[in-house]
Amino acid sequence: MASDLSFACDCGTVTGAMRVVPGEGDHVVCHCTDCQNLTHHLGHAHLLDAHGGTPLYQTRCARMRIDSGRERLACLHLTDAPTLRWYAACCRTPLFNTFRNGKLPFITILTAACDPARRAEAFGQPRGHLFTQDAIGDAGHLPKMGTPTLMRRFFVRAIRDIVSGDRRRSALFDAKTLEPIATPHRLTGEERKTLNNIRTGADPTP
Repeated sequence: MASDLSFACDCGTVTGAMRVVPGEGDHVVCHCTDCQNLTHHLGHAHLLDAHGGTPLYQTRCARMRIDSGRERLACLHLTDAPTLRWYAACCRTPLFNTFRNGKLPFITILTAACDPARRAEAFGQPRGHLFTQDAIGDAGHLPKMGTPTLMRRFFVRAIRDIVSGDRRRSALFDAKTLEPIATPHRLTGEERKTLNNIRTGADPTP
């Protein structure tokens, strides 16, 4: 049965809800370096699990609504890749991942932002772990989910949103232009180098 799961940033300024529909989303844990770097950049590395994983839920873009704090949303590109990372500027809580614009529709929410009393039941167990080669420590015991498998499931939802017109109902993109509602910031090479040093524990001095 479909249900609305509330979410909020740490300070409670940005609030909303994710419509969780059985069979329409994927609960995964991502260990990629970008997800790890994002939490360090925003000062929320405590959200990572023991192996550097970030629990995520990916679903159709129109399944999420913003109830308050829309004007406090900010976004950034960690690299030259098209993934756009959204966070609450008020307290720098990481919230969502999307494509750089609404033309390729999807929404991924960091499950840590969701109601802690209900998220485990709503999302269920993760389908698997992604990019375990980037995990911290020995991740050999983690159940893996291949990127091709995730992408096949992703494209079914994306095509549905494109054909139905639901991609123009995303709370994060302008309905007419499909451009993000906040101006993205792209990290500089120096910022990326600093983050990699923090993540790996490398000596930042030349």
